[in-house]
Amino acid sequence: MNFKLEAQSAKARAGTITTKHSTIKTPVFMPVGTSASVKGLDMYDMEEILDAQIILANTYHTYLRPGDENIAKMGKLHKYTTYSRSFLTDSGGFQAFSLSDISKPSEKGIEFKSHIDGSMHFFTPKKVIDIQTNLGSDIMMVLDDLVALPATQERIKTSIERTTAWAKESIEYFRSQQDKGICVDQNIFAIIQGGTDKAFRTKSATELCALDYDGFAIGGLSVGEANQDMYDTVEHTIQYMPEDKPRYLMGVGTPEDLIENIDRGVDMFDCVMPTRNARNGTLFTSFGRINIRGAKFKADEAPIDPECECFTCKRYTRSYLNHLYRSKELTFFRLATLHNLHYYLNLMSEAREAILEDRYAQFKKDFYAKRS
Repeated sequence: MNFKLEAQSAKARAGTITTKHSTIKTPVFMPVGTSASVKGLDMYDMEEILDAQIILANTYHTYLRPGDENIAKMGKLHKYTTYSRSFLTDSGGFQAFSLSDISKPSEKGIEFKSHIDGSMHFFTPKKVIDIQTNLGSDIMMVLDDLVALPATQERIKTSIERTTAWAKESIEYFRSQQDKGICVDQNIFAIIQGGTDKAFRTKSATELCALDYDGFAIGGLSVGEANQDMYDTVEHTIQYMPEDKPRYLMGVGTPEDLIENIDRGVDMFDCVMPTRNARNGTLFTSFGRINIRGAKFKADEAPIDPECECFTCKRYTRSYLNHLYRSKELTFFRLATLHNLHYYLNLMSEAREAILEDRYAQFKKDFYAKRS
């Protein structure tokens, strides 16, 4: 993987990530395909209509179903899904957190019960690398210990100590595998933890960024804390992250969250919000969100967003989408998801252009002005 920083506008960054499978212009939003499929869409939609250069799949879910070994036999993620561009795979640490009633972290890894059939499994730092090697993702994430907020100081301390120990074990194992000719086209990111405590974030970032990783992520945010606390934590943490490697903020978030965190120096984002909200009838626009379920849209001949150039907005009216949703037509899921993902991807493209032209502060101001 190669990362080139091309421009900055204050702290906001524009760069290029080059992997074996695609060239990714940053800042970038990665659509979430949890089970190696973006809900409501196929890979033609992702490549030919949305032109997405990278999507996220999940280690936990693909390990359980259809199984990483089966995916390896089928030619790994790219051949299996027919998506020819880059994949990033999340290690499963977040699933252990979100399914905390059926999982239990320890010093050696995370034990969990399958949400599908109740079978017991154990993820270790090495095991999640082996799974992601089978998946063939371009960027793999290490196993980390994520905690919900608020949390006790003792629990956060345990989290960052465990995360650092696992990260050291992971990078040593990953590089040794590459020395054997295994996973040589793959890259690996570490995940900084520490809640919203600045001292813990400093410790975690300092320890992890001293290791031989290809990029670094900020994890453990958007898990219950106030938005401003999240922004302040990102701003504090960024200063300890290398400038010459990608910076990834995991699981965040709203369009406002993306704009704020690009302003603080983040390069990469992912979140289920655009796809999940689409299925529930909430659509993102340049002037804010609309709920297409509302009766006021029944006879509305306008597109979702008059400023939008997506496949859906160029062809269909709010009235028709309102009808599809109310009639429970499956077509609605595709059209709404195409719109929301286009909105997110286009927002990143516009942000990048503003950074390259050194006018990001004005871009951010205009973004909020439209919403007022």
